[in-house]
Amino acid sequence: MIEIRDLVVRYGSATALDHVTLSVRPTEMIALLGPNGAGKSTLANTLSGIITPASGTLTVDGRLAHIPEGRQLFPDLTVEDNLILGGWRSRRRDPAPVYEILPRLADLRGRRAGVLSGGEQQMVAFGRALMSQPDVLVVDELSLGLAPIVVDDLAAHLVELNRESGLTVLLIEQNARLAFEICGRAYVLEAGHIVAEGPCAELAGSAEVARAYLGGSIEEAQP
Repeated sequence: MIEIRDLVVRYGSATALDHVTLSVRPTEMIALLGPNGAGKSTLANTLSGIITPASGTLTVDGRLAHIPEGRQLFPDLTVEDNLILGGWRSRRRDPAPVYEILPRLADLRGRRAGVLSGGEQQMVAFGRALMSQPDVLVVDELSLGLAPIVVDDLAAHLVELNRESGLTVLLIEQNARLAFEICGRAYVLEAGHIVAEGPCAELAGSAEVARAYLGGSIEEAQP
């Protein structure tokens, strides 16, 4: 669904992504890990067409939806109006299918998005992306600023969509434990470079990755 080859993105003279290559096959859930400033959001914004790369190739096969870092809702509009705007290009105006997937949004439909909790806002951003009926979903920092119980609930919805409807997912995360738990493969991005890639089980067992993203080895982290 996504093929990126030798992608270079610059902000003026600063290089944010330096010859990045990665792929996401249909129905996969792939994680892109890395610390703040690694270039993860730059890659997401480039996939969405917000940023124009300096060089390299980028191909997306199908309709892509992007859940941006920080949600970026319209705070003075209701939940339902935010959802309807998400379906603008697909001409989808009825949010009923999204309410079936995320029933909590049906209860919140008449409330302004700006007064919701962080978890509720993330759910609205999730639902807004689904309104475009995507083939591939790019999720930028699903867990950012949210309580673990909220993150677990959103992650469960994501896994269910992947398993039941074949939705392809690129999950961009700092929370490596979450990413390794729900994704099959992962890439590690540092300072604009891919420094590791492979099955999540192998990366989670890597001492270097464990020290950088898990605070120690998997064995040490287990109770």
